[in-house]
Amino acid sequence: MPNQDWKINRVTYSPFRHENNPSFMIGNKLGYLMFIDYADTSRRGDCFNFVQTLHNLPSMSHALKLIDKDFGLGLSTGIVTGEYKKIISDYKQPDIEKRYSLIQVKVRKFTQEELDYWAQYHQNIQDLRDNNIYSIKELYLNKQRFPLGDNELRFGYLYEGQFWKIYRPFADKKHKWMPNNVPITAMDGREDIKNCNVAFINKSKKDYMVMKKIFPCSCAVQNEGLGCFSHENVEYLKANSDRQILSFDADDVGVQNSRQITEMFDFDYMNVPRQYLAEGIKDWADLAKAHGLQAIEQYLKQKGIL
Repeated sequence: MPNQDWKINRVTYSPFRHENNPSFMIGNKLGYLMFIDYADTSRRGDCFNFVQTLHNLPSMSHALKLIDKDFGLGLSTGIVTGEYKKIISDYKQPDIEKRYSLIQVKVRKFTQEELDYWAQYHQNIQDLRDNNIYSIKELYLNKQRFPLGDNELRFGYLYEGQFWKIYRPFADKKHKWMPNNVPITAMDGREDIKNCNVAFINKSKKDYMVMKKIFPCSCAVQNEGLGCFSHENVEYLKANSDRQILSFDADDVGVQNSRQITEMFDFDYMNVPRQYLAEGIKDWADLAKAHGLQAIEQYLKQKGIL
């Protein structure tokens, strides 16, 4: 790393260009050191990818040969210089602490573009306020400013007055929900599940907001993972409803996740009809956007939910 003024899990200046605002981080994801350039997220990976990117090398093979040469390993030449012994003896391992997850947000008034985005899903400004959704002016991760595009659509979901989940609708899949320090077991609409015949469990806040316009006994977990369903959450749902219906994406992955969780906890499941997959529609929010709330209402009636 050419710039030595860096620490694990802290945003710093990119070694790939001159910049005034830090946009680069080396972090320990799942125990492995990885880098990411937030200004160009195609630049990411492990130490070998870093060498290849830093030196603008055409392939991983070239990167490995450069490392071999710099460390004097002799793997490609047969000539061992022992340079790696000096490098290792002089090297100080960086401190790898628990991933820092302080997220701070400066909010602003919603722009018309942002309101138009949510209007596609039949949500108005009061709906956004009721669900603790904010427009973001500035974003800080670990007290370092987090890079956001000037015209990038971005929203902050606030939980319990302290945890933030950042939603960037048009970012790539890996960074659409980044950064995020919301506990995996947090639920949207938990308070709406009381004395219900049916509790309808969605996989996202947006789906929950759409569904509860039609079916008030709705809630949502953080994602389609098993980790969302803590013993406490499952017991709460069971105690406050006679029947639990899980709804994940209608694609193969969503159906597989649905089956795993419903079998484990004796839930039912009901996803968006697969006939809509040809239109790229996998969830309730997208169905409402494409065909209106009436399409969801009609389907729930057909299934005997309403």
